[in-house]
Amino acid sequence: MTDQATRSETHSDGSEEEIPGKPTAASRTTLSHIMTGSDTNLLGTVHGGVIMKLVDDAAGAVAGRHSGGPAVTASMDEMVFLEPVRVGDLVHVRAQVNWTGRSSMEVGVRVMAERWNESTPAQQVGSAYLVFAGVDGDGKPRRVPPVIPETERDKRRYQEAQIRRTHRLARRRAIKELREKRVADGIDD
Repeated sequence: MTDQATRSETHSDGSEEEIPGKPTAASRTTLSHIMTGSDTNLLGTVHGGVIMKLVDDAAGAVAGRHSGGPAVTASMDEMVFLEPVRVGDLVHVRAQVNWTGRSSMEVGVRVMAERWNESTPAQQVGSAYLVFAGVDGDGKPRRVPPVIPETERDKRRYQEAQIRRTHRLARRRAIKELREKRVADGIDD
């Protein structure tokens, strides 16, 4: 684990600047939206793509807040739909930065839904992990502040995010090696 309180940034002139870390709570957010008939799929429930857009919107807001500037979606992992969402449901999309690298951030998202006209507690209907990259004005990667996990739950999420990152990188490497081998063997061109 790297030092979570600060991260050094080297400028083009060779000088270094410390980037102070930000606590998990500094960028945590909830986006709420009521589902309407225009959000439905052919089965009459809310289309998964609508939920995915809300997830990406909330995660993007968190990534931008944490990084202090533009951030773009690099990947979406493990989007899980646990229960259908219905027209009239009030959906709450809760997002936070779980882990940061040099220019990337993993954002964890939990999707909750409740009936708009009932006083029953919201239930979890989905979850996802997204990776965002902080970018500069030219769209090039830029350093992002380290995240500082505050609670035991935040620390667990940080450690789990490191495991997911290791798996993402290993999967990417294995696929690249397989493709290179197939090209070398004359199977794919």
